[in-house]
Amino acid sequence: MIGTIAGILTTLSFVPQVIKVLQTKDTKAISLGMYLMSVIGIFLWMVHGYVMGDMALLIANLITFCLALVILIAKLKYK
Repeated sequence: MIGTIAGILTTLSFVPQVIKVLQTKDTKAISLGMYLMSVIGIFLWMVHGYVMGDMALLIANLITFCLALVILIAKLKYK
């Protein structure tokens, strides 16, 4: 139960930033290096979940990966 709550909160924590970036197109205060490393790390967790057959880990990281990728792309687009 704790892991499920942690996964949901961690995944959903990216939603407010995605909304703000898409609405304002302001990414000046966002660290490119941090989001690049986060997207790569989340992708690797997603692969790990797939290899281990852990669907909860795979799905949570797939959603998080998509959200973080939106922010990373916006950062590159709205420099």
